[in-house]
Amino acid sequence: MTFVKMASKGKVGIVGSGFIGRGWAMLFASVGYEVKLFDVEPSKIDDALADIKVQLNILEEKGDLRGHLLASEQFSLVSKCDSLKQCVEDSIHVQECVFENVDLKRKVFKEMDAFASNNVVLCSSTSCFPASSFSEDLVHKAQVIVGHPVNPPYYVPLVEVIPAPWTDPDVVTRTKSLMTDIGQRPVILKKEVPGFAVNRIQYALLNECWRIFRDGIMSVEDIDTSMHEGLGLRYAFIGPLETCHLNADGMLDYCNRYGQGIYKVSETFGPNPKMEGELAEKVHEEMSKISPVENLVERRRWRDARLTALARMKRILNERDKLQ
Repeated sequence: MTFVKMASKGKVGIVGSGFIGRGWAMLFASVGYEVKLFDVEPSKIDDALADIKVQLNILEEKGDLRGHLLASEQFSLVSKCDSLKQCVEDSIHVQECVFENVDLKRKVFKEMDAFASNNVVLCSSTSCFPASSFSEDLVHKAQVIVGHPVNPPYYVPLVEVIPAPWTDPDVVTRTKSLMTDIGQRPVILKKEVPGFAVNRIQYALLNECWRIFRDGIMSVEDIDTSMHEGLGLRYAFIGPLETCHLNADGMLDYCNRYGQGIYKVSETFGPNPKMEGELAEKVHEEMSKISPVENLVERRRWRDARLTALARMKRILNERDKLQ
């Protein structure tokens, strides 16, 4: 495959070169999009490009590289932008990956708006701010949408796609199609809600984990073990609702059997705990014994390797299911 053919899928701009921006750049390049990377601090782009090259080569060596292009071909599609204008102009899609600060996002989207064509999709990676909170006054506000990845996006395929009330329905369709094209699994939120969907589910789990630790029921290690050796194993393949469906003769039977008990237990949960102060310090102390802060880089690599292996196994099993 020639470079011209790889670049012909279109230009994608990435604004912000941190972990999320790097992951997006690798994903878009993996299937042949020309990726332009911009950051207000140019030196960070150089660091990002160096890291992307290393990551792609390691993934290729291990046989875990996504897409059908060589690591060198994918890396050749990612380049540095000297200005936001250069990043946005002529792009079919721009993925914003700046810090989680709504004022900063308003500023960045206002600046992007000045360079945007009537066809580009302006997509935010925000994990908690609805698009309506930073796009209301934009000329191209109908082209703004949220595409919230799960961190790290290269290794976890889910993307939440959340339109603002004024987002053009065609932008939702285009965003879903693009995310599918780069190998992600987009889910659509029909309306904006604080925290979106994945984080709301995650926060419910975290709140109960903190209650269990606070009330002296379990250690931090045993709480996490309950997930990765219990619930997490089945949730890697089916969600909590289908789990219920399969654990009885359908969902209605499950509700009849367990619904009242679930409600009664849930009534005992009480107010949500605050993740601060002495309790936060105790959780941090126990967690640091399991995963020392000075070893977080190595631990993230360990996590990413296992996420890659799990994704590979799921692909194999899914292909096997298709043949049956």
